[in-house]
Amino acid sequence: MSETIFNESLTDEERYEHFIERIAAGEKIEADDWMPDDYRETLIKLISMHGISEIMGALPEKEWVPKAPSLRRKLGIMAKVQDEMGHGQLLLRVAEDLMKPLGRTREDIMQDLFSGRLKFHNVFHMEAPTWGDAGLIGWLVDGAAIISQTNMLDASYGPYARALKRICAEEVFHAQHGESIIIALAEGTSEQRIMVQDAINRWWEALLMFFGPADATTTGTSKQDTTIKYRIRTKTNEELRQDFFTKYIPRVLSLGLTIPDETMHFNQEKKQWIYKQPDWSRFKEIIRNNGPKSRERLELRKTTYHENQWVRNALNIAK
Repeated sequence: MSETIFNESLTDEERYEHFIERIAAGEKIEADDWMPDDYRETLIKLISMHGISEIMGALPEKEWVPKAPSLRRKLGIMAKVQDEMGHGQLLLRVAEDLMKPLGRTREDIMQDLFSGRLKFHNVFHMEAPTWGDAGLIGWLVDGAAIISQTNMLDASYGPYARALKRICAEEVFHAQHGESIIIALAEGTSEQRIMVQDAINRWWEALLMFFGPADATTTGTSKQDTTIKYRIRTKTNEELRQDFFTKYIPRVLSLGLTIPDETMHFNQEKKQWIYKQPDWSRFKEIIRNNGPKSRERLELRKTTYHENQWVRNALNIAK
């Protein structure tokens, strides 16, 4: 008996119990399976934000394509921008399937972005004024993304889990690309080392905020309980942040660079990193599109979207 037919014979309460049993057993939920409303909405918000963030995240690096210091570096960062755009399109397609039963489309996603209802990741509201920033985005920002996304490789929603397998594989290359830029600069002239250190100082707070608040009481925006409940992911925001510290702090220090936090240290007794909390009120402002480059990047995305409307119209006619 198919899942759809089976579910039609159940009450809503029985459907919910069956759904919980399926994800507890490690089964994958597919787009045409029955799912609770809050599961669907959580996935739509998460995957739409992820997809849009991949696209918006390409913009600060796009700025460096014509300014990269060599042809090799230009080709590398151009390929990375192309990958990020592809990730965004893949994820938005996954989100569209979830939205169809609600009568919503990708157009609704874009309008939600332009109106401010749909957020994009806090790190992509930030400035990237130097080549050191471009390298740091690839190394530490993409490194943080890998930690976050690999935590969802076994997500209960099958289409998202499968998309993440491809995305994470490509993100590993992006992180290696960024690391190679940072190592070259760190081993270069004193001016280049200062450039890298300035980039770390500039991005450190945004990196702390990358994984979100430890709990909802900090900003009132955390959705981690729902995503863990439905086995979309397994670790909390703070656990992911600690994983990031464990992986990257030794690497930063090994290059003779410093972390802009004098309080930071590893507590052997608690088995965790102690660090200065970022300004979470600033985090709230940034994700409300009041970051350093929020409006400029949103305006670019909006202009590009409207200027290319003729392409979407042509594709619709071709159907």
